[in-house]
Amino acid sequence: MENTYSPDSARLAVGSSTFRCVDLSARYGARYMRLPVVLRLLLENIARETEGTEREVAEAAVLAWLHTGRSEAEVPYQPGRVLMHDTTSTPALVDIAAMRDALAEAGVDPRVLNPVLPVDVSVDHSLAVEAYATPGARTDNLQIEIRRNAERYRFLRWASKALDRVRIHPPGTGIMHTINLEQLATVVTTVERGGETWAVPDMMLGTDSHTPMVNGIGVLGWGVGGLEAQTVMFGMPTMLRVPDVIGVKLTGRLMGAAQATDLALTVTQRLRALGVAGEFVEFYGPGVSTLSAGERCVVANMAPEYGATTGFFPVDGKTLDYLRGTGRSEEHIALVEAYCRHNGLWFAPEAEPRFTNTITIALDQIGVQVAGPRRPQDLLDHTQTGEALAQLGFEPAIARERLASLPVFPVALAAITSCTNTSDPALLIAAGLLAQAARARGLKVPAWVKTSLAPGSPASVDYLRRCRLDEALAAVGFDIVGFGCTTCIGNSGPLPEAVALAQQQGAVKAVAILSGNRNFPGRVHPDIEAAFIMSPLLVVAFALAGDAARNLRDEALGIGSDGQPVFLRELMPTREAIDAALKTALDPLDFRRAFDIASANPLWHALEAPDTPVFPWSDASNALRRPPFASLSERSQLGHYTAFPLLVVGDDVTTDHISPASAIPKSSLVADFLVARGDDRNDLNVFASRRGNWEVMVRAAFHSKTLVNLLAPKAPVAHTLHVPSGQIAPIWEVAQRYRDAGDSVVMVAGERYGTGSSRDWAAKGQRLLGIRAVLAASFERIHRSNLIGMGILPLKFAPGDHPATLSLVPGDRLEVRADPADLKPRARVAVVLHRADGSTHSLTATVAVETQLEVRLLKQGGVIPTILREQLAAHAAVAAT
Repeated sequence: MENTYSPDSARLAVGSSTFRCVDLSARYGARYMRLPVVLRLLLENIARETEGTEREVAEAAVLAWLHTGRSEAEVPYQPGRVLMHDTTSTPALVDIAAMRDALAEAGVDPRVLNPVLPVDVSVDHSLAVEAYATPGARTDNLQIEIRRNAERYRFLRWASKALDRVRIHPPGTGIMHTINLEQLATVVTTVERGGETWAVPDMMLGTDSHTPMVNGIGVLGWGVGGLEAQTVMFGMPTMLRVPDVIGVKLTGRLMGAAQATDLALTVTQRLRALGVAGEFVEFYGPGVSTLSAGERCVVANMAPEYGATTGFFPVDGKTLDYLRGTGRSEEHIALVEAYCRHNGLWFAPEAEPRFTNTITIALDQIGVQVAGPRRPQDLLDHTQTGEALAQLGFEPAIARERLASLPVFPVALAAITSCTNTSDPALLIAAGLLAQAARARGLKVPAWVKTSLAPGSPASVDYLRRCRLDEALAAVGFDIVGFGCTTCIGNSGPLPEAVALAQQQGAVKAVAILSGNRNFPGRVHPDIEAAFIMSPLLVVAFALAGDAARNLRDEALGIGSDGQPVFLRELMPTREAIDAALKTALDPLDFRRAFDIASANPLWHALEAPDTPVFPWSDASNALRRPPFASLSERSQLGHYTAFPLLVVGDDVTTDHISPASAIPKSSLVADFLVARGDDRNDLNVFASRRGNWEVMVRAAFHSKTLVNLLAPKAPVAHTLHVPSGQIAPIWEVAQRYRDAGDSVVMVAGERYGTGSSRDWAAKGQRLLGIRAVLAASFERIHRSNLIGMGILPLKFAPGDHPATLSLVPGDRLEVRADPADLKPRARVAVVLHRADGSTHSLTATVAVETQLEVRLLKQGGVIPTILREQLAAHAAVAAT
């Protein structure tokens, strides 16, 4: 917006430079400092990016929040940049390519459609662990990744040439959130306006739910779906209700062997127990000052796991230490400090801002924790994995003597993975020190354990090598397999043969041990339903044990070379040892140097890409197809209709259930489709790699063997009941039969529908299946937004109504009265359940819509038709003048 910024501005002298900035304290007075810091930043954004009445109304709404800590008012948020990864950017950029086609067909120059904000894309979600426990694993896996994904990567390179402001970070440069922390985030940045240089906060959005990791260094940002990101990329602000803000007061300091991972898992358990669902979270209190920026980022990263939009830590001296330690200039660090102190954004450990609600966590009471085996909020002491696994009720189908050395719950995957727990060097150093001690005692990882180390940053090679911990980790199987999301996102590669065969025979139940952030059944591997999240150090320990049920306090990890049992407590590094290794290991110059070397990846730059304003689609492609919903013909799905439930599901249905990312099973109908079109059944890659092809993704919808469809509980994977015929068939075929007959369909779900990753294909798949509304007991924030972005109406049941209480049976239908003229945020909608036996039951649902912008999107049929019509209107206006 080309305004003059806030009328209240100040000049800020930093060294020999002078900057102008919005003077927040002068503009808002004493009330301003009573706000949580996240709302102070929101006020700054409003003051800077809006004008006139819009500015006055939005400012008044935020300040009025102080009275009750709650608000129903809507305010705009205009980020300065957008961050994406390859498997969320591919579908978004495919949409943009298809929109350019639609504009060209309407007689508009397709080049007018361009992002107005900088868009950074990290290619990090496609690296699979094929090679492991060898020195060349990193190179081998990178070569396999580029071979498998060459067509999609050429498309990304086309997008970076054809579209303004799109920058691609090649494979090997790291995980997006680590790149954000180490390379992209500025905390405070500068913009030119009216011939002057303004200092402004770095604010952003990302198309990954773990975007709040950057909150750990005081940057306001959160995760959104790819569809919402498209609205921002093309100049529309994000509209949000002034958020409830939960204050988490930290006291004391971490003691003993407790690490940042243990704190993050504790926060996740506490806030899920509180019922957090979309609120902003901010950390305050004296305990915050005891945490390094790296530790804070671990906690902030897991915001989606604890149900929050943000997990915010304000800026202080530890933030500046992080910027200095990752190679930022002293001039820039001085600007960050001066700006934050001047504008009341500097952390004060004694401050007690107004919050909607608060909890207190004593850091010195936190022990060594794990979470699992099915959800990240299920907190356990690290000694309780066996008890948790016993509750699964698994009984081996064959006699134990046939299993040789395999335990009942073998560790099949031991993965130091994910931005969550590999971006803080202290966590990797601790794991390396434990590996070093284990190596000295002669311990080895059992042959049935697949080990992997996939750090978020290529700089990890340098700092681990500098203190010789790379050798120690490799000695126990943890060679670096690459720099990407790998196992955390489901790219774990095949299971070890011994475990896979034993599990097929019903002899064992394989378990994954990972330092990731999610452990939903089937997420890290289609054949693994039990997984535990823990620190990298514990991942090494459980890998050495090889038995996920072992009590690591009372039972030995193994037998050392001296014939004596070796216990975890004998190998645990002290805090002093970790700190000493960090001082030896870290060099601020590593981070930029390693990133620049990785960015020059010759395999990436050798990929040729078209140089045309519109993308040349190929009918023969199995990776990229023009999607049908990127069309001016798409219309609203609102209205008054009676619908068959396409599926009925229970609680905690994740986006992994709805649209999986992991390996495409060889025996699946999706595989059959691809093989019939020429693909190799033994090299089908993962579902996430096919998100540019709508024909694959609609067949992949609800492809999860752990998802129970209550309409047809015994149906095969990705099948449902076609009620009129009584036949069980693939979901996409049943949806087509309903569509051909002119019948509407809806989805019915329990609590927390759409929890997990931000993937927009979880909504796109439902739109292509013809689902007009989703009726659920509750929704996770990003999936709710994505449904709206695809023109699907989210309806929340009244308290007490739930698939379990409604007891829907085949033949039941739902009458929905969702007339466009009556739609408004949080409106009530009449729903009538027409039973198969002829009886009726009246329900009242609430529209899970928060803003007028979301209402508008639903009336237009979703984000893409809205963008297209706005572009056409702008073209017509220009033509008329």
